[in-house]
Amino acid sequence: MSLFSTELQDTDATAGVGVLETRLTSLSREQFARDVWARKALLTRGASDFCDLFSAEAVDELISRRGLRTPFLRVAKDGSTLPESSFTSPGGVGATIADQLDDTALWRGFADGATLVLQALQRTWEPVADFSARLSGELGHPVQANAYVTPPQNRGFDDHYDVHDVFVLQIDGAKRWLVHEPVHPDPLRDQPWTDRRSAVAEAAKDKAYIDTVLQPGDVLYLPRGWLHAAQAQGEVSIHLTFGIHSWTRYALAEQLAKAALTALRDDPLMRGTLPLGVDGPDGEIGIVRERLVAAIAQSDPAPLFHRTRRSQQRPAPMGPLAQLAAVDGLGSDSPVRLREALEARLEGPRLATRVGWLDFPEADLPSVARMLDGEVRTAGDLGVDLVGRLLRAGVLVPAEQ
Repeated sequence: MSLFSTELQDTDATAGVGVLETRLTSLSREQFARDVWARKALLTRGASDFCDLFSAEAVDELISRRGLRTPFLRVAKDGSTLPESSFTSPGGVGATIADQLDDTALWRGFADGATLVLQALQRTWEPVADFSARLSGELGHPVQANAYVTPPQNRGFDDHYDVHDVFVLQIDGAKRWLVHEPVHPDPLRDQPWTDRRSAVAEAAKDKAYIDTVLQPGDVLYLPRGWLHAAQAQGEVSIHLTFGIHSWTRYALAEQLAKAALTALRDDPLMRGTLPLGVDGPDGEIGIVRERLVAAIAQSDPAPLFHRTRRSQQRPAPMGPLAQLAAVDGLGSDSPVRLREALEARLEGPRLATRVGWLDFPEADLPSVARMLDGEVRTAGDLGVDLVGRLLRAGVLVPAEQ
């Protein structure tokens, strides 16, 4: 049980305005998309009060009371990540695991200058989870949230770049940030900064693009590839980072290539064995290229794209006891709604979601389509039998009218 309120501020009073505009920048969504997104770093002073998202009390509760395991936390000191064995221990009686966080070891490491990194908070802290889901929905890209807790005057990591965009939200204390332009713009997931360590170190010696101290409420946006390093000032610093794992044109090309290769499995010529004694591709590459180009031209990467996208995040939490009560008490007046963050799509007679797929008879499709708008509806409006099936599948959840 939480020791304090975790209610997220309602920032959506104005229809169509989301957290990007109300809490992270002073720009409209259109301005951000046109002038900033994936192009340049942006500093926004006093963007919002983030006390509803995270706090020092949240750090203490997560570390000391939630029974977290690795990899939900890592520890860094002097630019290097410490081994997990240095801050974990067995869970005690009834918990037959050996890698729960050891709060005593973490305290000693923190007091000795180590930075604590609470990872994947979209899975462990409800206000951050809700915020991440909203931001992901607005941006159309998966979002992960970490918290960085740095002792006074300490620096967790050397100059580096990330392979995802980040929004940095200063929660508590102050931190100086040095930001430099990329040495390798728009790096892909398999192009980490360590591949360009010397270039990064050299570029970090130049005049910074941004040299600033973030105070509580400030937000810094960094596109992937932008170099950065941060150091706490005279007190403990806590900041959140929302990492945006951007879809790229290269990723779409991968989906298209996979779809084409799948199609080529049905081509007898492509399944054929190369001639005996072949010592190179020259004699065969022409026909292979021709068939591959034709398959790419005819392939539709959309189904694979959406399937991959659904796999990258989880749906909103669902309580099994509340769900069972909703099924047992189902009547025509029962209010229900679509479970959030399902990434639900109706593809012909099939509903594809993050919790699986369901096929429907044609008579049910109008009701299924209405359900997808997310509005609260009664079981009688959609059909009691249909609602029962969707509740049992974890697609619909009980709602309050």
